[in-house]
Amino acid sequence: MCKVTTKKLANKFNWKQITGNEESLHRPILLADINRPGLELAGYFDYAQQKRVVVIGNKEIHYIINKMDEVAQRRNFEFITNESTPAIVITNGHDCPPVLAEIANRKNIAVFSTEENTTNTSVKITSYLDELLAPSIVMHGELMRIHGIGVLIVGESGMGKSEIALSLIQKGHQLIADDRVDCFKIHNNLIGRVSPMLEGFMELRGVGIINVARMYGVGSYARECEVSLLIELVPFDDKIDYDRVGIEEKEYVDILGVKILKLQIPVSMGRPMATIIETAVFHYMLLRDGKDAAKEIEHLVLEEIKKNAEEADSE
Repeated sequence: MCKVTTKKLANKFNWKQITGNEESLHRPILLADINRPGLELAGYFDYAQQKRVVVIGNKEIHYIINKMDEVAQRRNFEFITNESTPAIVITNGHDCPPVLAEIANRKNIAVFSTEENTTNTSVKITSYLDELLAPSIVMHGELMRIHGIGVLIVGESGMGKSEIALSLIQKGHQLIADDRVDCFKIHNNLIGRVSPMLEGFMELRGVGIINVARMYGVGSYARECEVSLLIELVPFDDKIDYDRVGIEEKEYVDILGVKILKLQIPVSMGRPMATIIETAVFHYMLLRDGKDAAKEIEHLVLEEIKKNAEEADSE
């Protein structure tokens, strides 16, 4: 089933429909980009993308009126009103050219009119469709906003993710989503959201469903945030040699084509996990700003080794 139809777009922006019937409003929209058909109006049809919403503004209208005779209009409008064309939007309150209206009605393609200018209309269409058509994936974990950074906390069931999230909320951080995180790739960023039905709620074993918003205030949760850091909680195993310094190559995880820094943190009885995760977020913020404590230590150690070697040679 198509995610977006012409009707959804028209209703969103309250456009006036000029041509087409109710059936024309069910055409699918598959691409977020728009088409300003300057070249098509000039008769150049190569490389045209006919699956985009067509936006006709001042330049196009003046070209149609002043430069195109009826024969040219019929030829070029026949091309623009392809069976794959979702809809046509005429901006700045311009009237629909009669030849275009005739052809669009014959092919049952919706032509809309808006008083808004072309730039604003184009930006609104693209931004809205970018979100609706964004590739998505559902991930299981806790999505928190910690010091303004979106942190996705994942791990096996029973690792205490919800309890850690609750501790972070009590420290003043925000819950985005508990257990189910809807992730979308928008403008090359990974955006995590909560399902509207679950907004502000979380589940705690032994307690049940709690309303975070009522217990900790409306500032304790948010609807979405950009995911910048993934923290994987793993059971502590004394046989594993965990990275204690941080000199090793940073690990990234690919989610919908977006690279997210991944930190693996062992969990054991008595470890203050909320504080450790806060520290991990501060560490990420410093890394993002080019300040790597592990490399600083490595540099100091190498300098000390070099200094000792020079002193030994001079003796």
